[in-house]
Amino acid sequence: MEQANEPADVPAGYWRDGEGRLIPESMIKPIDRARDDLVREKVLAAKALSAMLAEFKAKAFADVGAFLEMSAEQYGVKLGGNKGNVTLLTFDGRFKVIRQVQEALVFDERLQAAKALIDECLQEWTTGSRDEIKALINDAFQVNKEGKINTNRVLGLKRLDIKDEKWGRAMQAISDSVQVAGSRPYIRIYERVGDTDQYRPISLDLAAV
Repeated sequence: MEQANEPADVPAGYWRDGEGRLIPESMIKPIDRARDDLVREKVLAAKALSAMLAEFKAKAFADVGAFLEMSAEQYGVKLGGNKGNVTLLTFDGRFKVIRQVQEALVFDERLQAAKALIDECLQEWTTGSRDEIKALINDAFQVNKEGKINTNRVLGLKRLDIKDEKWGRAMQAISDSVQVAGSRPYIRIYERVGDTDQYRPISLDLAAV
């Protein structure tokens, strides 16, 4: 059987191996042929499913956007873009579609000023300061394997109830340093669990099925 989807530059009657060598088809063991057929069959099926999911995603975003525009027109409002999260439910509440827009946040150079102010605060608070707060602050400015700072941890410092003028300036510097680097929209679909108020996602992730 001729190998499926072989590159055009491979002569008839040959297969190309993992090192780029041309191997006569007659020398290919039956188990290697069977393995190759299995993998290629699943790859072709996966590519077809991937294309269907991409088409579904694009249509879902377009349909939700069109519905929101139609709904807003009732009040003479013109919506722009795909910003904002929205939840749409069926009339009986059994199913819901959620459109979420997740923004990617980064900090500019002003975060360094915030860190300097925070370090001054820590030095001034050394006597009698709580070790938990020190650990929380130091942990917030740790970088991950990619050399990036966890935005949630840094922004979490703003929730600390600390009455200090210098600390206040540091928190303002953090707020000013936040920039939106981009956004990624998601469509999630849920089904109600029986008669409860709980919903379970209808998975579009192969690993979660």
